[in-house]
Amino acid sequence: MEPIIEFDRFSFRYRSQTEPSLYDIDLKIYPGEKILITGPSGCGKSTLARCINALIPCSLRGESSGTVKVDGEVPEKAGIFGMSKKVGTVLQDTDGQFIGLTVAEDLAFALENDAVPQPEMRERVAQIAGTVNLQKLLHHAPGELSGGQKQRVSMGGVLVDNVKILLFDEPLANLDPATGKRTIALIDDIMKMKEVTAIIIEHRLEDVLYRDVDRIVVMQDGRIVTDRKPDDLLCSSVLTECGVREPLYVTAIKYTGMQIRPEDRPQHIESMNVEPYREAVRKWFREAPVRDRQNDNNAILEVKDLCFSYFSGEPVLQHVSFTLKKGEMVSMVGRNGAGKSTLSALICGFLKPDSGAILLDGKDISPLSVKERGERIGLVMQSPNQMISKPMIRDEVGLGLTVRGIPEAEVKERVEKTLRICGLYPYRNWPVSALSFGQKKRVTIASILVMDPDILILDEPTAGQDYRHYTEIMEFLLEINRTTGITILMITHDMHLMLEYTDRAIVIADGTLVTDDTPAHVLTDDAITEKADLKKTSLYDLAVRCGIPDPSELAERFIAYERADTKKEEEVPADGR
Repeated sequence: MEPIIEFDRFSFRYRSQTEPSLYDIDLKIYPGEKILITGPSGCGKSTLARCINALIPCSLRGESSGTVKVDGEVPEKAGIFGMSKKVGTVLQDTDGQFIGLTVAEDLAFALENDAVPQPEMRERVAQIAGTVNLQKLLHHAPGELSGGQKQRVSMGGVLVDNVKILLFDEPLANLDPATGKRTIALIDDIMKMKEVTAIIIEHRLEDVLYRDVDRIVVMQDGRIVTDRKPDDLLCSSVLTECGVREPLYVTAIKYTGMQIRPEDRPQHIESMNVEPYREAVRKWFREAPVRDRQNDNNAILEVKDLCFSYFSGEPVLQHVSFTLKKGEMVSMVGRNGAGKSTLSALICGFLKPDSGAILLDGKDISPLSVKERGERIGLVMQSPNQMISKPMIRDEVGLGLTVRGIPEAEVKERVEKTLRICGLYPYRNWPVSALSFGQKKRVTIASILVMDPDILILDEPTAGQDYRHYTEIMEFLLEINRTTGITILMITHDMHLMLEYTDRAIVIADGTLVTDDTPAHVLTDDAITEKADLKKTSLYDLAVRCGIPDPSELAERFIAYERADTKKEEEVPADGR
């Protein structure tokens, strides 16, 4: 069989860079395959994708050597339009793909450009809407839809052109866990219904492996490190060496000292043969440390019976109550549209509740303005670009103090102190544009910390980050929490973040509080995970299959073991002595 995509000793360097982004790529993808491409940020994954859909070199210029062929054609010669007839690209930011005012118009856009007769156009739109389960949403505006629904519209928009290749660029980055699972299941179902080849670029490897993939291509520093079947790859140490997070159950088994074998089919915990590892897991569980989450501090924030509606008769939040203690790290989780961001907006004063109260240090904060609340409650948005307004780092971090009329000498002193805490002091005179995404994230956090707030609210602090950058940001936040005693509330879809770094999980579903409990209990409770569209941790399945009576305890001990291991690494001096 001839490959549908073939790279032969292909290298590419962007015009603006001194070093190539791709080196000697040899890769063959065959018709009907589902390929997962993973690796740390900056490894060349997205560049590889741009070569497939002809964005490179038709839109993004540079120097290349070697050859690329897609369905027998050279992308450079076919052009972006020519390749769009063969390759359908679904971007991470689905909003950037919408054209029509309604879902139906958006699905029909490519057909309109091809002057397809209206009767045929309506028939094909209806057919694709059925394929991606959008029949009831055809007259809705794309911008009004949930994250998962937007993904389906994007898929429909490329499928309507009868493409042969589906290219997904981080399709799970902005989705809640359950919606992510449904997206992966939909990709699998589409492949069974249509003769297409799928390429998925994603950091969340365990979530993609919810359904079978044929091969996993791991990239690092512009090169393909390995190209293997999932069962073979999961038995190796390649993923951790390249900074990609393994499935948690795989890591847990490796912690026992056992070597996982490909013949035991580790791609899915549900079908894996765990019998050879059962006793080792049980023994490790008995000996693993217990995590201490005790916090006896007083309450810093109390939300009492909060209700809110954007429109009369359509409640967004209903009778929500919870408490944050001083020095806690707490996660807030739930499906897209559950009311999490609305709740943070109410706390910060951007919105006013219909009823209920919010107390800070026991006092009602309803009389306080947004500015007054901002001095005690800081909000860090998901994208740093939404917050940064000054070209230089020092000016950006000091902006909040400057507009409040703080004397220049005090501003300088507080900015430098905060930059040291955030590890940004060496870059104090740099332009913000010279920083990486993770460093920009630190700048936005520093611009809030300099105000010396009591509470820090972060919206998706690790969205779209690879494992190394994820760990870097979270360890940084953990250190801030330890050294300053600041209370941190994180709105997140990342179940591992919730499990590893937070003391409690506030679960919101359909505008109501489902539970307020430890992350391990939340992620091992069928009723809660189903109601809030969360995803049970695979450690739960491992515990059940190994006969451990309390599955939540395995999750707790796994995290305690990882935290203890991290501390040991931190205590080792740089020279290893």
